[in-house]
Amino acid sequence: MPRPARRVWHVAVLALGLAAAAPLAAADEQGWRLEPDARIDVQAVSAQTTTRDEDLVIDGEALSVRGQIGLGIESKRTRLRLEADRIEVFRLGEDRRDVSRDRLTANIEHDVTDTLELQAQVGRFDDLVTVESADTDAWEYSGRVTFEPTRENRFRVQGTWRDRQYDNGAGPATTGDGARVDAQYRRRFGAYHYLTFDLRTETIRSDDPQRGYERDSAGVAYTRPIGPDLRVRPAVEVIKTRFDGRIADNGALRRDRQIVPEIELQWWPGKWRVEAEAKYVFFSSNESAREREGYRLTLSVGYVF
Repeated sequence: MPRPARRVWHVAVLALGLAAAAPLAAADEQGWRLEPDARIDVQAVSAQTTTRDEDLVIDGEALSVRGQIGLGIESKRTRLRLEADRIEVFRLGEDRRDVSRDRLTANIEHDVTDTLELQAQVGRFDDLVTVESADTDAWEYSGRVTFEPTRENRFRVQGTWRDRQYDNGAGPATTGDGARVDAQYRRRFGAYHYLTFDLRTETIRSDDPQRGYERDSAGVAYTRPIGPDLRVRPAVEVIKTRFDGRIADNGALRRDRQIVPEIELQWWPGKWRVEAEAKYVFFSSNESAREREGYRLTLSVGYVF
């Protein structure tokens, strides 16, 4: 881990430790409260992509189970949350390897005023699938500012630093790091009724020429309640990726573009969380073997304890 990132990690751990120790020591006297929770989700995924000339069709089905435990520590203006989860993914079909993923995060939020909120977060992720690798371990450190001048308008900006390590199979592991910046505006029309605009830019730099990239994305989503505990969420996202060391057919560096329309149904009766999502991915590239399109269907059923 680079020295600046290590210093950020030490400061974040110290701050989170102090924030946790104070409410635990004076929970009754100062109005802090502890809120432990747990959640379990079962998810089914069915996907199919095809090349533009339909010479290659790829089907993929999977089942996954996620278990999550969390601890919230809250006062009137400050909220600390510790969260750990594990995902077991069972890929269906021949010659498809099952995988597992782990995540541990700690974040603290503080209401500076009634309209301004600050958040800091530290996360550890194992065996992630990322833009540049199918097997990535990562540390992430982020800070977020939320400004909500009225109940109808919310502005949010977040900066994240990522330190990553890649498992390259029989080859030696390599590393990468870089920043991500997210900006969001949300317009609220009523309870669970939103229009949201998102922008993101991110970079990973690596001595491994296969891992470095730059990516920009923009998206818009509309969430609307359509019944008791039931909401519909259509959305679309455009993503452009530029790789540092991957060469396309024409000898130029590889450039990809994705357009992803989707629609999601969210049904949250009581402690149940049922979500169904349908996406269609249009993937174009200056490397012809990468050009494809197809659908992805997801059904998730969860319960919050």
